[in-house]
Amino acid sequence: MANSAPNPLSPRAALKHYFGYDQFRPGQAEIIDRAIAARDLLVLMPTGGGKSLCYQLPALLAPGVTIVVSPLIALMQDQVAHMVDSGIAATYLNSSLSAAEARSREAALLAGQYKLLYVAPERLLHEGFEPTLSELAHEVGIARLAVDEAHCVSEWGHDFRPEYRQLRTIRQRFKSVPVTALTATATARVQEDIIRQLALEEPYVHVASFHRQNLHYSVRSKPKQLPLEIVRLIREENGGSAIVYCQSRASVDKLAAALQQAGIAALPYHAGMSGEARAANQTAFVRDDAQVMVATIAFGMGIDKPDVRLVIHADLPRNLESYYQESGRAGRDGLPAQCILFFSYGDRSKIEFLIKQKSDPEEQRIARQQLRQTIDYAASLLCRQRVLVGYFGETLERDCGTCDNCLNPVPLEDRTIEAQKFLSCIYRCEQRFGMRYIIDVLRGKSDDRIVRNHHDELSTFGIGKDLTIKQWQALGQALVHQDFTIESTDGYGILTIGDRGMAVLRRELEVKVPQLAPEPEKVAVQRQESETLSEADGELFQHLRKLRKKIADLQAVPPYIIFSDRTLKEMARKQPETLAEFGQLVGVGQKKLNQYGEIFLNALDDFLRRSRVRQPADPTPEAIAPESEFAEPFEGGDSREAAPHPKAQPIVMPEPPEPVAQFIHASETQMETLELHRQGLSVAEIAKARQLKERTIFNHLAQLLAVGERVDIDAIVSAERQRQIFRAIFDVGSYTSLTPIRELLGEEFSFEEIRLVRAVLFGQS
Repeated sequence: MANSAPNPLSPRAALKHYFGYDQFRPGQAEIIDRAIAARDLLVLMPTGGGKSLCYQLPALLAPGVTIVVSPLIALMQDQVAHMVDSGIAATYLNSSLSAAEARSREAALLAGQYKLLYVAPERLLHEGFEPTLSELAHEVGIARLAVDEAHCVSEWGHDFRPEYRQLRTIRQRFKSVPVTALTATATARVQEDIIRQLALEEPYVHVASFHRQNLHYSVRSKPKQLPLEIVRLIREENGGSAIVYCQSRASVDKLAAALQQAGIAALPYHAGMSGEARAANQTAFVRDDAQVMVATIAFGMGIDKPDVRLVIHADLPRNLESYYQESGRAGRDGLPAQCILFFSYGDRSKIEFLIKQKSDPEEQRIARQQLRQTIDYAASLLCRQRVLVGYFGETLERDCGTCDNCLNPVPLEDRTIEAQKFLSCIYRCEQRFGMRYIIDVLRGKSDDRIVRNHHDELSTFGIGKDLTIKQWQALGQALVHQDFTIESTDGYGILTIGDRGMAVLRRELEVKVPQLAPEPEKVAVQRQESETLSEADGELFQHLRKLRKKIADLQAVPPYIIFSDRTLKEMARKQPETLAEFGQLVGVGQKKLNQYGEIFLNALDDFLRRSRVRQPADPTPEAIAPESEFAEPFEGGDSREAAPHPKAQPIVMPEPPEPVAQFIHASETQMETLELHRQGLSVAEIAKARQLKERTIFNHLAQLLAVGERVDIDAIVSAERQRQIFRAIFDVGSYTSLTPIRELLGEEFSFEEIRLVRAVLFGQS
């Protein structure tokens, strides 16, 4: 029988004969030797690393049929077509075949005419296929079971499929049949789960480097006109193939249509389309009839297209494992390719909403940790490749040198002392807690949990008040990415100390991380200017000092850490109108420009507008429509383009800006609301008493604050929620729109309470 005897060719001869290569890629020869020796195998190779050859070539050299479990019809068809074209006897059985064609292939299979059979797990496990499988084992022999995309076995993987769990029953039926599990992505925990779920016996485990040297990773702020930016990037590729991933089906359809209108051959792909439409679009893309595929994550697994030059993520991916898998579809031919992620904190709320739909609390917990890891990657200032491969337990000896952070590095600074504090706190907390808990202990937060654990009695309690929460988080993430600490992947994110971390505690290693603190002011000789301010500029200076104090209090730092008086005075004199002008002020580095630029520019703008006498034609507060919760998020640019800056006005009459009520007065209906509020009624009670909507009452209170009336906001919004809203405003970097602030905070915060807090901070309703 055709399959009864082994192939006389050696592995190297078969490589040349069937596949046309003279040399194996790194790791392939060792894997194939152990496959020929009938060992169980777990093979981790990045996309384009040559996984398929690790079971295809041994299948040709061994008697019997190798069964390949594959999750997608398209993957089966591509693989089989490629092998048949190379003279290899392979076939597949799936739902795309007619009943007659399936019976014909099964007959040929049982007659020994094939060396490889591709089949979906559902068909392999179906009771109707059991007689065929038994006869195949008895008459022809099953040489090996190869499980492709094996991460689907694990619930910890990025694409868990329950039917993959049942493959263990095949191993139990055919105990003598060796198994090869293959995947491009798997953390250490997923690897362990694959071995356990497939009952691999003393497997040979090969883990190739996850470092894809030809891929250039970058993260960019998501622009307001994202389609235009994507069009520009695609046109720069001069016809090269591209994949654009979106989070939702609606986004896919909208973006694909926009690209088509721009003259780009783009097609959509998502689960809402018919199977025929998806297959047709995929074929057009693989065959270069379409340049761009705009898709959800439903597209891409196993797609054998080596010349994708650009992979764009228009939305935040669910987890780093998914991102590595999806971005890894670029540059499979080894030539340079770009992987670009457009990042907006607003994407987080969308994913959190999807997480809340999960019924299993355990799944929710894991998904939230994975989301946080993805956000950490997007916000990181470290080498992108170092962070990515570190997620899979690999440490790069040096930075990649090609990602955005390597090409535009943030200066490093020695933070050994702070790292020792952080690691010591982990140790004294018995290595049983996550990052935020450790930071709370370091910053001296006396909450119930810390007190209950007696961690307020530790020597490390409160020794980290000199750094903000965000600075400690940045340091903690850097320690994880540089293998000083190890973060568990069980959803809890427990921190333990690695060998390198112990060396830091022993003072054997230094710790250098991207700058955490604001850059010190340059000491170079500056052009001398008068320190004397005019009366009007002096009032503006005091206004800016109050804003600086509010920000400093929220971050628990001295005000001069935000900006020096010298910077504020120069700000008051020059009154910059754009970010470029603001960046030229003394003491304003790039980090401060990014973090505070928009906030101080808006404060300047608001002050100068209010310090001019209002014209009679100006609308009253009642005529100004409150900001809609459906407003577009502010995504940069000059927010003052809609109206001329006060500097452009011909009449300038500086007046003290406070109280603002000298220019704008509360209306009669607003004062009625204020009177009831001062009587101690809640918002709901006021609304009921006045037969108005609660939203209207909130608007009244915000407008009352804006005109200088006293409102007891503590009775409406708790102090803790106020602090969270303040932090979100500064994290977003702008308060011109409520939408991005709420997206960062989450749906448990209302637009109304955000508007109130904003009015307290900035005097804007």
